[in-house]
Amino acid sequence: MANAALDPHAAIATTASGAPARLTTADGKPLARALARSQSKARRRAFLLVAPLLAFILITFVVPIGQMLQRSFHNDGFSANMPQVSAWFAETPAGTVPDDAAWAALAADLTASAEARSIGVVGTRINYDMAGTRSLFTSTGRKVRRGIEPPYREALLEIDEEWGDPQLWSVMRSASTAVTSNFYLASVDRTRNEMGEIVQVPENRRIYLTLFWRTFWLSGLITALTFVLGFPIAHLLATLPMRKSNLLMILVLLPFWTSLLVRTTSWMVLLQQQGVINDILVWLGIIGDGQRLQMIYNQTGTIIAMTHILLPFMILPLYSVMRTINPSYVRAARSLGATSWTAFRRVYFPQTLPGLGAGAMLVFILAVGYYITPALVGGSSGQLISNMIAMHMTDTLNWSMAAALAALLLGAVLVLYWLYDRLVGVDNLKLG
Repeated sequence: MANAALDPHAAIATTASGAPARLTTADGKPLARALARSQSKARRRAFLLVAPLLAFILITFVVPIGQMLQRSFHNDGFSANMPQVSAWFAETPAGTVPDDAAWAALAADLTASAEARSIGVVGTRINYDMAGTRSLFTSTGRKVRRGIEPPYREALLEIDEEWGDPQLWSVMRSASTAVTSNFYLASVDRTRNEMGEIVQVPENRRIYLTLFWRTFWLSGLITALTFVLGFPIAHLLATLPMRKSNLLMILVLLPFWTSLLVRTTSWMVLLQQQGVINDILVWLGIIGDGQRLQMIYNQTGTIIAMTHILLPFMILPLYSVMRTINPSYVRAARSLGATSWTAFRRVYFPQTLPGLGAGAMLVFILAVGYYITPALVGGSSGQLISNMIAMHMTDTLNWSMAAALAALLLGAVLVLYWLYDRLVGVDNLKLG
């Protein structure tokens, strides 16, 4: 029986009894193995093509985020430089009153750390959890280098009575292990008492939850304002004649060609009490010269400036979806008796939801991480959590606290993204 050819490179062989044999290529190799080898080669080629981009993402995005997350729960500034007292903490339960062994271990560690010139690192680590203690460690370190004799408890208390504070020993116990949750506790206005129990910080120190709430509230408000202002503009872009639409698109894109710092400082000139807007309102007689509006260094300034800066990020996704909507749908709805509002609400608007979802996600995620604009025009009431993260990175140098705040912010954004995916669906997003 003649073989039936499948293609120029493969054929079906038959046995002597006429039963079909396995498929082979023209050179006699099994077809299944040849196909698997060809697919493997194609996958390797595809991987090599995306390898540079993958390496770039890993180096510039994944690795820095991993280092940030590691810093948020790992800090060995105390445990690595105070090994003896850290060992005493590990052997005794929380709330144990320091005994002679504890004081001797503390004195030995302070002396060794002072001689190694790492006492500042130790003091800085404790100062993160108990403000004002860095000077205690550095001043004590200078004195113990000249020599300290037992009994160590009395000797250290003579240097500074603050060494007898139970809260100080509680903080040192928490810092005696490199892995700690204290920075996350501080990020939600919590701390540990002398017994190791989690409690709220004093009311005058509860700032982080307020900043988180303000950040998400203002970001949501700015997202809503960009939608209200951007929807009509996107509709005009999609429906105007091409020449007018191109001119309007240039005006929309113009802010992208201007520095963010220039745009922000321009709003400072416009919004200040002696600025352009207040001068116009006084000139029109709407307000008196002594009734000038305070529109800067508060939440009002943050909202106005950030809405203007983020508006294009809402317009462009909406426009990209609106330009694909067939206008005959609305005309058909109106010809069937629907009013203009009903046709818009039930026919046109639902088709814009993919662009609205993409724009809202872009604006909201950008808003929660904005730093420059709130720093310049926000004042004390318009600051966001990003400004506090920047302060810990540049001023207090408490990178672990900054990492914990950033990790919580990242986690909150990921949760919102997950909720959006469950309720709306990420597949419905359209950016162009």
